[in-house]
Amino acid sequence: MKQTKQLLDYIASQEEAVITYNKSNMILAVHSDASYLSEPKARSRAGGHFFLSHDTENPPNNGAILNIAHIIKHVMSSATEAELAALYIMAKEAVYIRIILEEMGHKQPPTPIQTDNAMAEGVINSKITPKRTKAMDMRFHWLRDRECQEQFRFFWRPGKTNYADYWTKHHLPSHHVNMRKEFLTPRIVIEMINMHKSTAARAA
Repeated sequence: MKQTKQLLDYIASQEEAVITYNKSNMILAVHSDASYLSEPKARSRAGGHFFLSHDTENPPNNGAILNIAHIIKHVMSSATEAELAALYIMAKEAVYIRIILEEMGHKQPPTPIQTDNAMAEGVINSKITPKRTKAMDMRFHWLRDRECQEQFRFFWRPGKTNYADYWTKHHLPSHHVNMRKEFLTPRIVIEMINMHKSTAARAA
């Protein structure tokens, strides 16, 4: 009951949530991130931001079609292993979204998946050969295999440009408020749209 009341209080106190989708070439793009040992019992969290964009080296952000906040089941032995696990989770989700888009007639190039961990990117792109557990071997070999099949393209960019970072950590209320504009349509835009609708209705 306490959690239900907390949810209702949140809904009542927050402004209307609207997502804007800009015109794109319907190319799937993904941001992946992980926070190491950020959950109880030495668990780590994986986050993902999925959106439709253009076929460019660094696809510009768009309204999210899927966001993931996932506690990784197994205990990770390093930050790199947590990042690889996050990439594995996001890539598996991206497989069926690629199929849906292809069936809709939107041919997909290798899906760009952004990470802010240079070590994880190096492992997947065969720049680094780690000596880790079999579970970690399975994940990065699966990712490498899918990249060789040209299903994915893994690349690194700084953490401040990674929209998946938000979903991997616990934040203060002030941070949530500040981040809303990154994922949701700003309130002033919604007010302008409503004013335009009202003006059009009166003119009619």
